[in-house]
Amino acid sequence: MRVWVDQDLCTGDGLCTDHCPDIFVLLEDGISYVRDVVTGTVVHDPGGRASIVSVPARLGAVVVDAAEACPGECIFLEPDPSGPESGTPN
Repeated sequence: MRVWVDQDLCTGDGLCTDHCPDIFVLLEDGISYVRDVVTGTVVHDPGGRASIVSVPARLGAVVVDAAEACPGECIFLEPDPSGPESGTPN
C-alpha cells in the first residue's frame, strides 16, 4: 500500500506519529507528513497527494491504525501499483 497526508485536513494532534513514527513525521509547522522508509526522506514538498510513499508490509497494520485514529481524517491509503494486487512483487 501507499500513504499520503492531506495537510489541509491535518489537525497536528500527532496521533499518527504515536502509532507509526517510521512513516509519519510532524514538522516545524505542526503538520504531519510522510517519510520514505527506504531513503529516510520526509516527503513534504509539495505535500498532499503529490507526496505519497510506499508502506513496507511490516508497517501496514500500524499505518492503517494511524489512519483510523486520525481525528482530522487526513491520512489516505491507496493500493501500491507494484504490489501484490497488481500481480507483481512489492
